[in-house]
Amino acid sequence: MKIRKRGIVVLILVIVLILLNITSVFATENYTVLKFRSRGPEVSKLQQTLNNKGFWAGNVDGIFGPRTEKAVIEFQKANKILIDGIAGRQTQSLLYRTSASRGTNSGSSNTDLYWLSRIIHAEAGGEPYRGKVAVGNVVLNRVASSDFPNTIKGVIFEYYKGIPQFSPVEDGTIYNSPSEESIQVAKDALNGVKPVGASTYFFNPDKAAGKWIINNKTYVTRIGGHVFYK
Repeated sequence: MKIRKRGIVVLILVIVLILLNITSVFATENYTVLKFRSRGPEVSKLQQTLNNKGFWAGNVDGIFGPRTEKAVIEFQKANKILIDGIAGRQTQSLLYRTSASRGTNSGSSNTDLYWLSRIIHAEAGGEPYRGKVAVGNVVLNRVASSDFPNTIKGVIFEYYKGIPQFSPVEDGTIYNSPSEESIQVAKDALNGVKPVGASTYFFNPDKAAGKWIINNKTYVTRIGGHVFYK
């Protein structure tokens, strides 16, 4: 009798395990394979999530092009999964469920990388690499200073007497997609590269007089078209 009961319990456990596996299969099938030339809102979601996690997929336009494919490959490499540039079940599962991202040694959030790369691209797109890092250096120095907002986005969008502190905010170029180089520059700055030390101000003397800065701050150096002050 005891043997029969034990057999029934084992049978029930087997059935439960089978049902759980079936449920798991159906749960993981609720996705669409996204690959080169795919289009639609699911691609937009993919692009936005990749961007948020530091794997730049370009503009969120719902078109799976070369830039998005490269971002998928970079994500797959970082997560040590099959590298094929296709956002299938495994890739999407990891992308949407994990908080892991292409991080920096400073532990900065993906939002920091997102906005810092944008202001660097907008302010110093034509500057040499060191000059780009210098702009990121200034923004981060402001974040660390009690005289400015304590977040990168806050510093970028700060207004003084109704005037934005950064011209790209006023002319809208802050919303342009940053280049791959600008993203790498932002990572360098977030990782502590400081070509202009404690500088908290910069301007292009060929485009602006910068009288207040010159009269009230200490000159540090010039890199490319920008002069830096602290």
